[in-house]
Amino acid sequence: MRLLAVGINHKTAPIEIRERVAFAPDRLPEALHDLRARSRVEEAAILSTCNRTELMCCVKDTTADEVVTWLGDYHRLRKDQVTPYIYLHPEQNAVRHMLRVASGLDSMILGEPQILGQIKTAYATAMQAGTVGTLLGRLFQHTFSVAKQVRTDTAIGSSPVSVAFAAVSLAKQIFDDLPQRTVMLIGAGETIELAARHLHENGIGRIIIANRTVEKAHALASNFNGYAIELSEIPAHLAEADIVISSTASPLPILGKGAVESAIKARKHRPMLMVDIAVPRDIETEVGELRDVYLYTVDDLQEIIQEGLKSRQEAAKQAEEIIDTQVTRFMGWMQSLDSVSTIRAYREQAERVRDEEIEKARRMLERGMPAAEVLQSLARGLTNKLTHTPSAQMKQAGFDGRNELLDAARELFDLKKHI
Repeated sequence: MRLLAVGINHKTAPIEIRERVAFAPDRLPEALHDLRARSRVEEAAILSTCNRTELMCCVKDTTADEVVTWLGDYHRLRKDQVTPYIYLHPEQNAVRHMLRVASGLDSMILGEPQILGQIKTAYATAMQAGTVGTLLGRLFQHTFSVAKQVRTDTAIGSSPVSVAFAAVSLAKQIFDDLPQRTVMLIGAGETIELAARHLHENGIGRIIIANRTVEKAHALASNFNGYAIELSEIPAHLAEADIVISSTASPLPILGKGAVESAIKARKHRPMLMVDIAVPRDIETEVGELRDVYLYTVDDLQEIIQEGLKSRQEAAKQAEEIIDTQVTRFMGWMQSLDSVSTIRAYREQAERVRDEEIEKARRMLERGMPAAEVLQSLARGLTNKLTHTPSAQMKQAGFDGRNELLDAARELFDLKKHI
């Protein structure tokens, strides 16, 4: 069987196309069965995220064109609506692609860790659907192992490259006891959601989310065991917050110097980190003049982000070297599968010869022949029968001048050191 990766991602297709070929999670099992039935794919898994849709397949008699046609047909798209955005990766390129994706090297944000969890979910779904066999199963397990190695042996995920990640990294630098800290997040957009996710993963103690629409704040807070308040309630809760991260679309500042000053007094001057990543700014500039307040703006974070991006790019080079080695290792395993049937046939032949000679020896013993003589006969018979065919083939190869076969025989039977 051959490996084949077929996909569309943020580099090859606009969002209008990506959303049309996305698979709803609850329809993935049905889609996997349909893919195998209609395109004759042997094994399959589907990874579908906001940035990519990829089909990882093991094929025997199926062409890449059939898989691409199925993808279009399933989503009721003409082939010409899909083909311009498709990439195809056969065999070792498919392995390399999967390892790079899992390691965050093919992501919109270099080194982001979420994709590995999404790949694990895709694998679990395909396993439950019964569309993963020996080859894909081994590839997925190898992928998880390599992605872990990349994370462990390089700094691919340790430096911030997004505003939200940079803000959280700053908080970790200032407070080394996040589980004992409270954060107030102002806003409920994508950046705040990402910040909440990073903080939650780093074990933040409490999360308060303030937003103009409290229902939206509540929906976000419920994902992270936090609680929601309206913007008007901020002054009443501000003193609880050790960390404040704000990102709204408000044209005017939401937090003024007076409100923050009151909060600092109520906190008995315990330090407060405030990160304003909104444009226009949510927090008045004068807040930065207050003692015990550490105020950072989006411009302050850019330096952290650029340093982080440079660090990740250096780490990516190391990750590519790891992946090169691991692709070779996996392809070596795949190639070894071709020898399995030959080894099995050879062993079965040897076992038949063994059984025949043992039966012959048993009859000799029954006739009363001495055991030593029977053993000699058994050994001689096994040796003659096991070496007869290879000897005849090598003799013919020498007669025909097929020196490459003789060289292969020397290597196969480890004879070089004896010649």
